[in-house]
Amino acid sequence: MRVIAGQFRGTALASVGKGDAGAHLRPTTDRVRESLFNVLMGGKFGDPISDARVLDLFAGTGALGLEALSRGAATVVFVDDGRKAGSLIRENIRLTRSKSDCRLISRDATRLPANDATPFDLVFLDPPYGKGMGLRALEAASAGGWIAPGALIVWEENAPQIAPQGFGLLDQRKYGDTHVTFLETAT
Repeated sequence: MRVIAGQFRGTALASVGKGDAGAHLRPTTDRVRESLFNVLMGGKFGDPISDARVLDLFAGTGALGLEALSRGAATVVFVDDGRKAGSLIRENIRLTRSKSDCRLISRDATRLPANDATPFDLVFLDPPYGKGMGLRALEAASAGGWIAPGALIVWEENAPQIAPQGFGLLDQRKYGDTHVTFLETAT
């Protein structure tokens, strides 16, 4: 795994190999991440990355958030309650020398507390596939004030997702067995 583009381009990230089933780690492949960011940077959604405040739920290795940071996001908050994930995220922050622009919250993404800071413009949601955790995390983030009006949500799952109440469906893409659903919060 590596950072695809931007200021950290080519930086090799700490890897979990094929994934860690026990910790539910299933890193987004470089190919899927590159395709996903090509869609984000392609103009269809304007420029959702430059100076964005990014929330990376079920962050795993942190690769999605760090890719956004590399491409011009202002800050990233990673949320993951796994010990292995926390270790990988901290190592990847160290490798990219981005500690001042990152924060790790070691917490279950489906049980976020109220947010006392500025809400986030771009949200990556990559839950364990097929467990219904993505919807619960999205509802918790929305109820807790983590998501800004008009924010873009990028949701990875093993099947296309339906836009929950308060969100509009913008697009859906399929990359192998990964389905990416793009949502926007109601303004």
